[in-house]
Amino acid sequence: MAGHPRHAPRSPPLSSHLPAQARGGSDPSRTGAFGDTGLVRFNALSPEAAHSALLHCCGSRRWAHRVAAHRPYPDFGALLAAADEASYDLSQADLSEALAGEFPPELEHGAAYAALLALDAAHAEYERTFGHAFVICLDGTTPEEQADQLLAAIRRRMELDVDEERAISADELRRVAQVRLADLTHWLTSTDGVSAAEFGLFAPVG
Repeated sequence: MAGHPRHAPRSPPLSSHLPAQARGGSDPSRTGAFGDTGLVRFNALSPEAAHSALLHCCGSRRWAHRVAAHRPYPDFGALLAAADEASYDLSQADLSEALAGEFPPELEHGAAYAALLALDAAHAEYERTFGHAFVICLDGTTPEEQADQLLAAIRRRMELDVDEERAISADELRRVAQVRLADLTHWLTSTDGVSAAEFGLFAPVG
């Protein structure tokens, strides 16, 4: 077994900015001129481009439509508040759609091979039990801590019943979406805008 076959990016090259799961080190609360530029460009995206970009943050089409439809946002905090509201209002069908588009968290480079093997087995068991990928926000976790914390979290949540785990997964998905939104606005800050040629970067997830 070479590497970790489950740690696949969502769709290059946008995946380098919007990872399959939020990793440690991102800060969804960061604001200022750097973030403001990305937010202005996000507000200016066409409805189709905004909807497709948002699907990289959460795989529910209803969630993406709601967040896109409430533009323009005056600041990043307002964007996060709208995303949270949309997350809390997901129906069970919406949540199933979002979870179906998730992948196991990507670890930082340097994780021990034995840890990757253990995680691969744990992820497979989790998916057999609950029918979707394990979702967790690793924001604020150092690379050295990620493998141990991830494995411990999977084992702990494997003891829950389906309804309990589904509720936890929904909240973790909400937190992950926040970090992905920060990644999205920062990626938009680093570009000169989104041209028609770049529209393919926002191909829907899946």
